Amino acid sequence: MDNLALLSLAALAPIVVVAVLLVGLRWPAKYAMPVGFAVAVLVGALVWGMDAATLAAASIEGLIIAVGLLYIIFGALLLLQTLTASGALGTIRAGFTTVSADRRVQAIIIGWLFGSFIEGASGFGTPAAVVAPLLLALGFPAMAAVMVGLVIQSTPVSFGAAGTPVLTGLGQGLAGDQAVAARVSALGLDMPGYLQVLGLDVAILHAVVGTLIPLFLVCMLTGFFGGRFGDGLRVWPFAIYAAFAMTVPYVIVAAVLGPEFPSLLGGLIGLALVMFTSSRGFLMPKQTWDFPPRERWADRWTGTLEADTSEVAGKRMSIWLAWSPYVVVALLLVLTRTVTPVKDFLSGITIDVDDIFGTGISESLQPFYLPGFIFVVACLATYGLHRMGGRAIAGAWKVSAAQLAGAAVALLFALPLVRILINSGAEYNSTGLSSMPITLAEGASALAGTSWPVLAPWIGALGAFVAGSNTVSNLTFSLFQFATAENIGASPETVVATQAVGGAAGNMVTVHNVVAASATVGLLGREGDLIRKTIIPTTYYCLAAGGLSFVLINGVGLNVGTAVLVALVAVLVLLVVRLARQPASERLTSAGARPATDEDHVP
Repeated sequence: MDNLALLSLAALAPIVVVAVLLVGLRWPAKYAMPVGFAVAVLVGALVWGMDAATLAAASIEGLIIAVGLLYIIFGALLLLQTLTASGALGTIRAGFTTVSADRRVQAIIIGWLFGSFIEGASGFGTPAAVVAPLLLALGFPAMAAVMVGLVIQSTPVSFGAAGTPVLTGLGQGLAGDQAVAARVSALGLDMPGYLQVLGLDVAILHAVVGTLIPLFLVCMLTGFFGGRFGDGLRVWPFAIYAAFAMTVPYVIVAAVLGPEFPSLLGGLIGLALVMFTSSRGFLMPKQTWDFPPRERWADRWTGTLEADTSEVAGKRMSIWLAWSPYVVVALLLVLTRTVTPVKDFLSGITIDVDDIFGTGISESLQPFYLPGFIFVVACLATYGLHRMGGRAIAGAWKVSAAQLAGAAVALLFALPLVRILINSGAEYNSTGLSSMPITLAEGASALAGTSWPVLAPWIGALGAFVAGSNTVSNLTFSLFQFATAENIGASPETVVATQAVGGAAGNMVTVHNVVAASATVGLLGREGDLIRKTIIPTTYYCLAAGGLSFVLINGVGLNVGTAVLVALVAVLVLLVVRLARQPASERLTSAGARPATDEDHVP
């Protein structure tokens, strides 16, 4: 088969099947992913000509990656259970209430700012594994906690894990190509300098598009979990302020220091600034918003895990001591990701599985470098810091192990599916076809022509949705994006940067991120419900990035990029006008007034 349109449809089939089952029919991922895996095997064998050994090797590679991800999930679950058993979560909840009892403020501070810092330090889905359990402990419904953890996996993602999606994703994805080398030479740069240019372009695009993410976040929070989206809009001054508190230093760091630290330092500076000003009432909402009473929560909001936020009897804990495990996590993540000798030592200890079934496919685990190990070390430190007894420690391990089982089935099929798609290229098939993701991209490029920059972020998002990683999306598509840009006479730097931005946005909907984050709060089987929500900011992000990219390349005028931006702005303005006219929810209480009670009306 050499028809590009038909090949593109065939390559799309596993993704469409999973999307329909998860989002359309609301199947749990543990059922949808095995079906998607079976479709991927059939397409790989019958259309791409992959033999049984290659399909099996790719599946085993996926299983190894899944084990690493389950390791991270277990660490996050163990940390939550440890802090619950020690009584720290009760103190943490009380501490946040003193800054603001408003759930909108808490979501922005913990999700957007603290989450951006954790993303910059670690990446690879870690922020949601930290943010979602913490929000659950503060009294958020499990689904709301996961939604917040996923939505913030956008703007900071391109510089996650000390810049890995740019330094490794774009760097290795573009390495060795003669056209890239000629472009770098023509600009009078070396490859590290070129990556810094790309990193700054990525940061600028993210800063423009991502400034609205905190506002999206709170509107979704109040709309889906309170009935009135307009209640989120009412804190727009604080949301925009918190956005700039992160994105301004984020761009400055990208320009001055390069791709390693924009998210890490941007998140840290923003968190320190907003916590300081919030404690003094700056831009704090005059009315406090809370969720409806727990007994009126919809069944689909909650999972099997309920965090006990009460203090352990007989223990009084300072706020600093309660937060100490998270401080340990943050310090260890920064230490192991930025101090080269430590990073090289820990990442150099690997469990290798080479040349699986003689196919050349290999994979390895880094047991002491994965964030799961950091979580476990933080738990060990907590036992001493919080003076925990043996029974409490054993209970935390037992509960965490039991909770882990729920996430295993979905991930043990999701990751093999992904690796079959990625390993379907000419070196692994008998047809000479490009891999399924590349085939999809080529089909989209042929369809778009000179309008390609508008579609470029969607390819990045598709890569992240399939692979669950901005880094892998950039590795897969950055050279394709570069070549396509040169073919249509567009700036390759802008198009490649747009690919990276789209790849970051795709993290909000990637299935294994959703499954992993859901597992940390006991919310399994609701993955489709979550993707229905997170597809909203993902769509906004890709539309805005694509339109902005086209305008940066071609200018403002009667063109598709300008049309996309004008239409997007018009829709957003209409939404704002409509939401502003909504009456305030009765879950809003004036500052200093009585808190909302169970007798209050719930919309």
